[in-house]
Amino acid sequence: MQEYIEFFKANPMLSLAWVGLFIAVIVMTVKSAFSRVKNIGNQELSILVNREDAKVVDVRAKEEFKKGHIVDALNVPMADIKNNQLSVLEKFKSTPIVLVCNTGMTSSQAAQLLAKQGFESLLNLKGGMSDWQAANLPVKKSKR
Repeated sequence: MQEYIEFFKANPMLSLAWVGLFIAVIVMTVKSAFSRVKNIGNQELSILVNREDAKVVDVRAKEEFKKGHIVDALNVPMADIKNNQLSVLEKFKSTPIVLVCNTGMTSSQAAQLLAKQGFESLLNLKGGMSDWQAANLPVKKSKR
């Protein structure tokens, strides 16, 4: 124990960095445990769409959506979600909704916003479209 105290005294900045990282890991673990949004993988998405008629919502910009998206996905850009323009999604409030973006980060934020709006079953695709395409799963391109 004495060695630890000496280390902390000799390296205060490094010690604070370690304490900060430790607290961040605890906070993220607790936050994810109590989150109403669940992260799912590619296989789970396929199962949900086929068995539970889950709706896939792509939160990327329209231009990115046109370049390639999951088959039958709706495009509701993040800007629309932030501005509460959710008329397209209102009829899906009680069905499972899987949110997708490029990497899974923006869609996670969108899911948190939708949870505040009263949507019941929200899921986030881990890795987003980049992982989906890396796994060679079907992608549809829009002409318009």
